[in-house]
Amino acid sequence: MPNPDEMYDEATRIKDSGDLEGAVAKLREILEADSNHALSHSALAVHLQKLGQPDEAVSHARKVTELEPDDPFSFTQLSVICMRCGLIQAAEDAMAQARNIQTRG
Repeated sequence: MPNPDEMYDEATRIKDSGDLEGAVAKLREILEADSNHALSHSALAVHLQKLGQPDEAVSHARKVTELEPDDPFSFTQLSVICMRCGLIQAAEDAMAQARNIQTRG
């Protein structure tokens, strides 16, 4: 059985072929095997936002910040997802957190 990173590569190939819903299905499969696979949560946040599922997109973006709380990109992505989903204050808060992390490092 492939490991989560190999499955993630497969999800990327599926997305690149134009099958966004198929990629989402593969990413969900990865999370069934490893619920803490940050790359899968990150990709799901982007794909679900594009598919018009804002609540779930934001939820996955938030999970990335929980899994990688010292990574400013995690909060930058959360900010972008929140902005695209119309959650302006949450987007601003996430961007402020990203800046705080960058100045600490």
